[in-house]
Amino acid sequence: MLDESRRLGGIDIAVIVAYFVIVIGFGLWASLKNRGSVSGYFLGGRSMNFVLVGASLFASNIGSGHFIGLAGSGASTGIGIAAFELNAIFILVLLGWIFVPVYIASGVYTMPEYLRRRFGGQRIRVYLAFLALLLSIFTKVAADLYAGAIFINQAFNWNIYASIVLLLAIAALFTISGGLTAVIWTDFIQTIIMLAGASYLMIVSFIAVGGYGNVLRLFPEAVSRGLFNATSSSSSSVNDSLSASCGRPPDTAFHLIRPLDDILPWPGVIFGLTISSTWYWCTDQVIVQRALASKDYSHAKAGCILAGYLKFLPLWLLVFPGMISRILFPEEVACVDPDECLAVCGSSNGCTNIAYPLLVIRLLPSGARGLMLAVMMSALMSSLTSIFNSSSTIFTMDIWTQIRKNPKDVELMIVSRVFVLFMVAVGIVWIPVVGNFSELFHYIQSVSCYLSPPICAVYLLAVLWKRTNEQGAFWGLMFGLVAGLVRFGLESAYDSVSCGSEEEDTRPVILKDVHYLHYGIFLFAAVFLITVVVSLLTQPIDSVHLARLTFWNRHSTDKRIDISVLDESKKKQKKKEKKSSTTNSAGDSTHTNAGFIGDGANSVVTVQPFDLLQNNADKKPVSWKRKVANWICGIEDHPERPELTEKEKEDLERKQTSLEEIPRVRILCNVNAVILLGFGLFFWIYFA
Repeated sequence: MLDESRRLGGIDIAVIVAYFVIVIGFGLWASLKNRGSVSGYFLGGRSMNFVLVGASLFASNIGSGHFIGLAGSGASTGIGIAAFELNAIFILVLLGWIFVPVYIASGVYTMPEYLRRRFGGQRIRVYLAFLALLLSIFTKVAADLYAGAIFINQAFNWNIYASIVLLLAIAALFTISGGLTAVIWTDFIQTIIMLAGASYLMIVSFIAVGGYGNVLRLFPEAVSRGLFNATSSSSSSVNDSLSASCGRPPDTAFHLIRPLDDILPWPGVIFGLTISSTWYWCTDQVIVQRALASKDYSHAKAGCILAGYLKFLPLWLLVFPGMISRILFPEEVACVDPDECLAVCGSSNGCTNIAYPLLVIRLLPSGARGLMLAVMMSALMSSLTSIFNSSSTIFTMDIWTQIRKNPKDVELMIVSRVFVLFMVAVGIVWIPVVGNFSELFHYIQSVSCYLSPPICAVYLLAVLWKRTNEQGAFWGLMFGLVAGLVRFGLESAYDSVSCGSEEEDTRPVILKDVHYLHYGIFLFAAVFLITVVVSLLTQPIDSVHLARLTFWNRHSTDKRIDISVLDESKKKQKKKEKKSSTTNSAGDSTHTNAGFIGDGANSVVTVQPFDLLQNNADKKPVSWKRKVANWICGIEDHPERPELTEKEKEDLERKQTSLEEIPRVRILCNVNAVILLGFGLFFWIYFA
């Protein structure tokens, strides 16, 4: 049972209700102007300024898993886990200056669509689309739900499943009714809430422990009394030393660069983490979609810079508070005895995951607890809405268009909403499974290292080396998939030996002695080499198909013959020849989607919303039920918007794929990027 100090008061409930009213209302209001089009729903009408983009990049990344995971890892091993955040500073610059200009110039909506245009064929695009959906549903959603459940259960003793179902439903409401515009605007509001609430708790925590100097002095000695009981009752001197080392923070607690036998070894942090980060920040749909929603290239770069500055904050807002929680509450956070840990947090493997919730419960007054619950809801919902929107984009544009050839825009809009409902259902079903993972944060990081390095290698080669072709990319990805699944299967088959245990470690050498970050380095190098070799041994892609698809020709004005459209034309020609040999058709009934313009059928999408509901010449009254359904699905009638002429379509495409910048703005972005990189390098050197 909870004591009275841990119960929600009237002020807490009022804060939570106000949060939902403000954020939902503001997000839906902001989405009204872009709801009725594919471009508006999936890319926010490409009208977002750099503040919204930067805030959304940060909020999409910082989910409830970070509040629980970063603080918990900080409580367990110190600031080493902050390397994941500080590394992102450099990769965000890579995103803004190397990858985004290629994506904008190519005019794509999704990352698999880029590879489809770059290489042609369908197998790579469909493979990556399914892989992205699986990762989103079973790792990203699972991690946030698990972390949110820990916080809600520890802080407020709410029914976990009912709370998560409610949060999922509200997150789905944002995405279904608003699209990316609503998601980005709510991300902006929720970023402010997260930063304000987490900053307040950080200040209170540092005051409670006596300042930064006391953190440096007290954290190495923050151990549970159970540690001494365990060591005093041990009959083995070896086991005694092991138990003592397991219950204490490591000697490298305040260092980012650590020895090879550490849980975060230095080669893995410097190289392996960079590979995984490049995959996440530069090729993951959830992240890149925010940058592509910018009103122009300069705003995309500025948004990346802003997100980079915000990535300095998790070290102070989450990691250090987690370490302070261990100092203040060592009996709970640093528990050693499995039975005691089970009683404290329901897990016999340790209770560092409750470090952040304990700070909220023990240090914050009534009202502030409600604010922090709102912060956790913000983090959870920001992550979920981002995943829902981006995953529905991938499913609709990369998979559904393969199932249904030439779908109408209204069909794409409805399918995307229905798929969000499907993800909500899967998320709810997955909730009982989430609780079975004792170390979900490291589980997700390791899974990412098994699957992401091959994707990172292929995207880097696709963007930077024009000689890369479809055969090389495909076989490189296939090798990476098999090698990654082999390691993941072995890791699932063997139980790891807990620290201090007298059991013999019978795991294979590849598990015992090869860290998952090091294995990611091997995967990246192997896939890179295979892709290069196979590409050199097979026919290259003609340059006429590569205009504006690599970094080196991103400014090209040459007419691109879309290789993906060429493949489709060949298929249609074969079908037409087969059909003509069996029957004589009175006319060609092939449907052409007028909404797709540009170099090929998969170019920039524009929408004539007036045609989504009915023909202009045959307009009938619509019932109020149909109006409500149309509004929910974003199907709106805009009779004032005339059909675009061919010249207007060309002008629109040119604007949406333009990389032109105002000279002084370009210089300002470049200077800020250098300053950002300088600050990042200073932090790495200071804490190295």
